[in-house]
Amino acid sequence: MLTSPLRLPEAIMSLPTVDIVHRIEFSAAHQLLSPHLSDDENRATYEPCIRVHGHNYVLEATLRGPVDPKTGMVANLNTLAQAMREEIFDQVDHRFLNADVPALAHLEVFTSETLVIAFWELLVAREEEWQPGRLYQLRLLESDDNWVVYRGPQDQLAPGAGNQESAAPHEPLPHTE
Repeated sequence: MLTSPLRLPEAIMSLPTVDIVHRIEFSAAHQLLSPHLSDDENRATYEPCIRVHGHNYVLEATLRGPVDPKTGMVANLNTLAQAMREEIFDQVDHRFLNADVPALAHLEVFTSETLVIAFWELLVAREEEWQPGRLYQLRLLESDDNWVVYRGPQDQLAPGAGNQESAAPHEPLPHTE
């Protein structure tokens, strides 16, 4: 139970912290085109992905939090699984992401980078369901070779932004198309 939006009670803060992960798989199509680029710039930037194409995506959500001494869990993974199914899978599976998903209508470009941020926003809205665990990371794989990792708006590149962990080196992030 939170005492304020950003402070955990002292008793909880002294418990061991563990990351727990749930993953979903979905198939979806997209097209990479930026409204801010000319046709030639789009072709040079995104070729061959300017054509409509699809991926078998994997989305992994990591919750981080203290292990509750009563339950032995950070959170009930069934709750996270349900949120991922309702907020993401049911909306995007076997859809054309550029046009068929109202929750993504605000996106201008449908890269893995913009998708993972949009998925974060959908899931973090349900974070109270798995307190005291908190959404720590999303990893979106579009193939075995290409993925993106997002740790939320607190993990920005600006000097002094984020927490101390964000200053530590992360695994390399391959560029995605």
